[in-house]
Amino acid sequence: MKSTSALVTVILLALVSRARNEDDAHPCATVQASGSVVPLGSPVTATCVVRGDCPLVTGQAVRIEWRLGDRVLPAGPGAPESGLVSQVAIPSFNHTREFLTCCVQASPVQVVAGLEIRAGYPPEAPRNLSCQTNLTTPITLTCSWDPGQQETHLHTKYTLHTQICDSNENDTYEPLPGVHRYSIPRSGFVLFSNIHIYVKAVNELGEATSEAVDLEPVSAAKFDPPTIVRIQAVPRKYGCLKLSWNLSQQLAWTASLRLDLEVRLTPADGGQWGEQPILRSGVRTSRPVDLCRLLHGTRYLAQIRVRYQRGPWSEWSRSRSGVTLENAPAGRLDCWLKASRDRADKALDVLLFWKPSKQFRANGQNVSYTVVGKRNGKVCSTTRHYCAFRVSSRVKKVYLSAVNAVGKSSPTEVWIYPPGTREAVSNVTVVPRDDRSLLVQWKSQRSSNLTGFVVEWRPLLQTDPSSTQFELTDQNQTQLFIAGSLEPYKPYGISVYPRFKDGIGPPQTVDAYSREKAPSMVPKLQITKIWKSHVELAWDEIPLEQRNGFIQNYTVFYCDPKGHFQVANADPKERRVVLRGLNSESLYEAFLMVSTLGGSLNGSTVHFKVESFDAAAVVEIVTVAVVGLLLAGIGVVTTCFSDNKSLNGRFWPAVPDPANSSITRWTSQSTQDSNLALDKEEPNPMYLSHLSFLDIPVKPSKGDDDPWSSTAGDTSDLGESICGSPLLPDYSGSNSDSVPYATVVFSAPCSDPVPDDPQVYLRSESTQPLLETEESSSPKCCHNMGTVKMPDEQCFFGPSHDCVPETGEGGGTLWDDFPFLRALALNDTEND
Repeated sequence: MKSTSALVTVILLALVSRARNEDDAHPCATVQASGSVVPLGSPVTATCVVRGDCPLVTGQAVRIEWRLGDRVLPAGPGAPESGLVSQVAIPSFNHTREFLTCCVQASPVQVVAGLEIRAGYPPEAPRNLSCQTNLTTPITLTCSWDPGQQETHLHTKYTLHTQICDSNENDTYEPLPGVHRYSIPRSGFVLFSNIHIYVKAVNELGEATSEAVDLEPVSAAKFDPPTIVRIQAVPRKYGCLKLSWNLSQQLAWTASLRLDLEVRLTPADGGQWGEQPILRSGVRTSRPVDLCRLLHGTRYLAQIRVRYQRGPWSEWSRSRSGVTLENAPAGRLDCWLKASRDRADKALDVLLFWKPSKQFRANGQNVSYTVVGKRNGKVCSTTRHYCAFRVSSRVKKVYLSAVNAVGKSSPTEVWIYPPGTREAVSNVTVVPRDDRSLLVQWKSQRSSNLTGFVVEWRPLLQTDPSSTQFELTDQNQTQLFIAGSLEPYKPYGISVYPRFKDGIGPPQTVDAYSREKAPSMVPKLQITKIWKSHVELAWDEIPLEQRNGFIQNYTVFYCDPKGHFQVANADPKERRVVLRGLNSESLYEAFLMVSTLGGSLNGSTVHFKVESFDAAAVVEIVTVAVVGLLLAGIGVVTTCFSDNKSLNGRFWPAVPDPANSSITRWTSQSTQDSNLALDKEEPNPMYLSHLSFLDIPVKPSKGDDDPWSSTAGDTSDLGESICGSPLLPDYSGSNSDSVPYATVVFSAPCSDPVPDDPQVYLRSESTQPLLETEESSSPKCCHNMGTVKMPDEQCFFGPSHDCVPETGEGGGTLWDDFPFLRALALNDTEND
């Protein structure tokens, strides 16, 4: 809108200028208004007179139109009938600056005259005129004022007027536009002479003058910050400090002036300045100042500032410290003692805390504390505010004193009470007030011996007792405001103990945070069990230092590949959750969200998929199988290494080796050892008494029957097969896969009666013949006899190219090496 108005204004001005240029000596029209500068919102009237010989109106009807900016104004009543004169009235001019134009209704509309009207307010009288002398080089007197809150919308001129009272010299100073202060040079004033100063404001609607100020420039001087030269204790004067100070070298001429001096002090370990500074009036820089009524043996920080008469205060000086004289500590200590009983040696473990009371004064820099008993002397000495010690249950009290380099305080009597069981506190609650404060509230049970309460608080992340703090209250107080020493997002344990005349009762303890926020970490989800349609997730506990508040909820969010989210809440104490109704064909994503009252934090995402079978059942089956195999293995090992001959005989029977045996060694004793009775239900074993051999032709005819089938009932035929059947190349028995190589007939010893049970024929069968084509462990005849030839009847171990049948003497020496063969030879001789 402003840009459009500006464009219209430019066009109107151009038209007016063109109309005037056509006849500079005789303009077509003139406009007169009630004022070109008017108060904002006041009425404005204007008249437009058009000349009759103006070329724009010659020979045609004339109609005049008024415009304010780009807005058409209605003509006022009572205009002359000639039509060459028109009036307009604006009831309220609300523009700070606008053009009023007179136009002729021609084709097109022509602007014939106009003027600019400005509106605003007259200036306000300047207020709060003040002047200040600057004594540093260059020395000036600077005055400033407030122009008022109302904007004039007109150019307003401010001037500063001065007049020195001892002379008639007047000066006027004009600051830059928009600046409401001015620095008078040193030539314009005298330090110790009064000067009259005021400010005048002028614009097109009026002027206004401020209230005048009369002052002595030196009294309006703001001195540079002074300097503390030295601060020290006053000899033989406890609680006093002597302070020496001066001003800068440029202000040496002020040494004779009496100035006002303010001093502020604070203990070096206090951190806050005193609320009320110490004022010393009419002091000179050459004289030090004594400051008394201070604490003994205390280091103080001091700052000072100065002024002259009613002038402004200088800035505070730099800090300087000093220590008052030490004295023995005074006052008592507030104590809090906890005792626990050691049943092993009937002693008490004591933890004693203390802190300065409002009346206590350390009166020294290095203060320590001692705890002593009447009989056992010094119990402990420390610079801390607690002490742990053990005393006998017969000790009833100890004495606590504060000690410094000068002396020690009067002892504070501390009673030692064993732990009690009387309860008087309930419903302890803690309400946070801000980041560093808590309100502790509790309910008290009435008791005649109740004397008060002890409120104890300690940070749970620290185990050092030095961080424990306490406050003693009376019996009527049931709340306490804790502030100053707390930190946000840190857990605190708060306990309320009842105090009785004869002991301390058990506490009620709660944990609290002054402020909570989201945890600093989220534990990782762990898949602990998987079933066919559900899965169990678990996670570890968050460390206390990373919780930042009380854990309110563990929430598990999980979704399938289609993006369908589901939520499962877990008990904060159990830290596990079972997700049910899952699809075995889907891959799921899950993450854990941990929440406190101060916020929530999401953990990392895990992926899982339930199996189509019951994993728990498989685990049980595998477990049972493994246990069964282990038991079977243990049984086998036990059997292998057992000395039970019955078991050994069943699993590993002792079979004699015919090649390394003699019939004379097959005694009843050896046979009995080799074939033990296994069970009464089995046939009784018979003892070996006879071994028979059957002579079979070397090359039987193909039409002969199988010796096994034809001689099944004859024991001699069976026995003969050991030498006959294996050596026949064309032999084919009924049992072609096995080759019998021995027939054993059992009978009882001669002295025993004939057994009732039938005889047992034991036959050994093997799929690998001992005496056929494979190499046997028994030596061949030719290998053992060297070049000695033997008869054909004595070649029992298979054919050999060296074995040539031969009869002769000397063959008897051959049987000494083969006793079993000699026995067979003897048997043949008897048969012959």
